[in-house]
This record gives sequence, structure tokens and C-alpha cells, in this order.
Amino acid sequence: MADEELRLAAVALLELCKGKKLTLATAESCTGGLVAATLSEISGSSLVLDRGFVAYSNAAKQQMLGVTSATIDVYGAVSTECAEEMAKGALAHASVDLAISITGIAGPTGAAPGKPIGLVYFCAASRSGRVIAHDCKYGDIGRFKVRRKSVLQALAMLRELAEKEEPHLPAEKS
Repeated sequence: MADEELRLAAVALLELCKGKKLTLATAESCTGGLVAATLSEISGSSLVLDRGFVAYSNAAKQQMLGVTSATIDVYGAVSTECAEEMAKGALAHASVDLAISITGIAGPTGAAPGKPIGLVYFCAASRSGRVIAHDCKYGDIGRFKVRRKSVLQALAMLRELAEKEEPHLPAEKS
């Protein structure tokens, strides 16, 4: 269950999206669905949260979200490029306005040269074409803390993106 800080961040995002009639999807790797789980703990979240993709393996990233093998081969699954393809893939596979992706190394294993434990890449993308990419270097603070901080970062990025989006207006009646 989400703690109070996570719950408040989720409620703020959901209220903003409800007010603008925006929907969203998540594409998560190292968080394993925690962003979607945090949002879905809030009653009424189904008006905003459409779906969550948990694409933990490279094969899942490719099959579910359309991440290219070239991206994984050249940049790695933990990269800005992969995060952007994951977010855009979520938009392509869901009829939503906003998507967030997260890919990283939560630890305690998995570090590689140039990719330490605690390195996480994020991408928030909107159907209108806005993209926000960000990376965080949390360090070796423990798996739980890396994942928790990643959820907070993802919610903040979605909120930033939602604030810039125009509200959906009701369809005109003819």
C-alpha cells in the first residue's frame, strides 16, 4: 500500500487529469507496476488510469511497447532512448492522452559499466507531442527506496505534462 506522500501525489495527479478529462497509461520496468498500483489505490482512478504495461524483460519491451532491438543493442534497456520508445509505445498501444515510462537498475544487482545501481530513466509523453525525459541517479540506497523515489518522480512528471495539456472538451451536439 502506498504511503501518505505517494497517495497525495497520486490524488493530485488524478484530480488534475479528471478536471481536464485526460487519461493515462504506464510503461514500467524496474518499478514493476508500482505507478499503476499507486494510482489504482485511489477510488475513482479508473476515470484516468486506462492501463499499465509491465515490461520487465527486453523481450517484453519489444513485444508490448515496440522498443526496437537496435535501441536495446546500441543504448541498452536502461537508457533515455529506451524510455522514450517505451512511452511512445504505450501511447501507440492505448487510447490515452499521457504515458509515463520507467526503466532502470533498482539493485542490489544489475549494475554495468556506466550504469550503476540506482540509475533510472523516465519519459513522459503526450498524444499532443510533448515529451519530457529525465534521469535520476539515486545511488545504492536500496531497492525499495529506488523504486519508491521512481514512483514519486513518475507522478511528478505526469503532473507536469498534464498541466501543459489542453482540457478535452465535450463533443458538440449536432
